[in-house]
Amino acid sequence: MFIERTNSTNTLMREMIAKGEWPEGECFLRTDFQTAGRGQTGNRWESEEGKNLLCSILLPPRQNLFELNVITGVAVHRMISKLGISELTIKWPNDIYWRDKKVAGILIENAIIGNDVKYSIAGIGLNVNQIEWCSNAPNPVSLKQIYGIDFDVEEVAERLLKEVQSAVKEDIRAYYRAHLYRREGFWPFVEREVSLEPTMNVQRDEVQGRKVFMARIADICPTGEIVLEDQKGISKKYHFKEIRFVI
Repeated sequence: MFIERTNSTNTLMREMIAKGEWPEGECFLRTDFQTAGRGQTGNRWESEEGKNLLCSILLPPRQNLFELNVITGVAVHRMISKLGISELTIKWPNDIYWRDKKVAGILIENAIIGNDVKYSIAGIGLNVNQIEWCSNAPNPVSLKQIYGIDFDVEEVAERLLKEVQSAVKEDIRAYYRAHLYRREGFWPFVEREVSLEPTMNVQRDEVQGRKVFMARIADICPTGEIVLEDQKGISKKYHFKEIRFVI
């Protein structure tokens, strides 16, 4: 399904499902422009009208919600890789990075009743043909900037949907781990203080006296926590909002 503009594809899909207006058998919603696009931890998702892929995908419910991050992260990574773009990684839990720049973000939202997941929606924002950003987003990059050519957004959307439908049927955990951002070696991190600040990263010039420690990614737990091991061999587990990459 395509709609020219909306506040947020995730919001619209969720509202249509709640009202019984979502078409049976449909799983995909795309728009050219969002007036209130959202990212993880309260970030606003900036996108120039008609330039990027802005979509939501209705996913089969899973009790292990982290699997949805793996499925969508791998699907987006595979799709972009097949366009001929290398140096691409999946930054825990599901951002897609090219080198140290963010090319795609994913927001998973779940409808939970009691202990059961009724349905899940994956909102995906992929920078396709945009080359300038007005917001203070620290490190965006688009396929056009990487590859040097314009891409057909509709064709990219079709490729992505096929990859998601394929990933849903596979065990792609090994692929996810093999393509993690900074999966090898020791890198700087800071523990996340209690804050409403909408970011999962901190820039090197914004550390502001907070203790930076070097660690490597030792493991990703089945339920999604990241396990970091410092240079003394001491390991610690972190949930999604408890740690920041220093980039």
